[in-house]
Amino acid sequence: MTSTETSSHPQFTETSAFIEAIRERVAQVVVGQDVVVERILIAMLTGGHLLLQGVPGLAKTLLVAAISKTVHLEFARIQFTIDLLPSDILGSEILDQRTHEFRTHKGPIFTNLLLADEINRAAPKVQGALLEAMQERKVTLGNETYKLPVPFLVIATQNPVEQTGTFELPEAQLDRFMLLHRLDYLEIEDEKEVLRRNLNLGIARDAGGGAIVKTEFDVIEEDAVGDKTNLATAMEDVQSVHVSETFLEHVVEIVDRTRRHPDLDLGASPRAGIALLKASRARALIHGRGYVVPEDLYALAEDVILHRIRPTYEAPAEGRSTAQILQEMLGELGRS
Repeated sequence: MTSTETSSHPQFTETSAFIEAIRERVAQVVVGQDVVVERILIAMLTGGHLLLQGVPGLAKTLLVAAISKTVHLEFARIQFTIDLLPSDILGSEILDQRTHEFRTHKGPIFTNLLLADEINRAAPKVQGALLEAMQERKVTLGNETYKLPVPFLVIATQNPVEQTGTFELPEAQLDRFMLLHRLDYLEIEDEKEVLRRNLNLGIARDAGGGAIVKTEFDVIEEDAVGDKTNLATAMEDVQSVHVSETFLEHVVEIVDRTRRHPDLDLGASPRAGIALLKASRARALIHGRGYVVPEDLYALAEDVILHRIRPTYEAPAEGRSTAQILQEMLGELGRS
């Protein structure tokens, strides 16, 4: 995407400059992940949650860390493990031995941007503890309910290959994620650039004369290009993006087709249609448009719908994946 594409609509001049500054800053750290950056921006601009799925080493954690520094937001990272407890995420009430009174200890979920690393390694009870927070933006500790900071966004990662010590996310939690984006390996030229940059990282010395080899995390600039105010303005601009009645009908049609398809046991929920509309609006804004187009729907359909549908037992046995089934439905929609 070029700068002219993101600044073509005069109504969104300030937001376009903000978005372009984010993309340029992240590109200084992460190579060849433009689509993933776009998906994170969509999540931020719509208040939706994002699940990134990919094998280790594709810079998922680095990317989220870079975004959090680029926009001045409170950031917390939780490494999900088998022994993690709900209180490790949400917090708990602690008895003060001096006053003999309970005081509230808020957990890392009280932040703006929460990175849930390898979310499928935690037990279902822990994953379920996130549901209220992700949907209602609040946490209950004891008899008190606390609102989470604004904005609040969960970006989770999971490894789709390794199954040892993992738990499949329940449908109810998957449905809370607006987008599930599947990362792939970099193009050859992009991977060469990653290696070139790594060769030039050098070392960092401390005052005591010691040294440590730098990583990509060490080159993330601390000064942000924007703050919550800029993000709030961008979120307001998303609400101004026009959605035609025809586009809305197409969204309803593709969601309904998933419920009637003979190769699918579980179709998409109404939340899928809402997510597709919101994400399309944000994508249009990122591309400098004040209106959505069919390209937005086709570009986002897999990320919005695939994790919300389930095939019948016979479909995989016949070599038919959910991605293939969805693409066939999208093709039929385009011809209708």
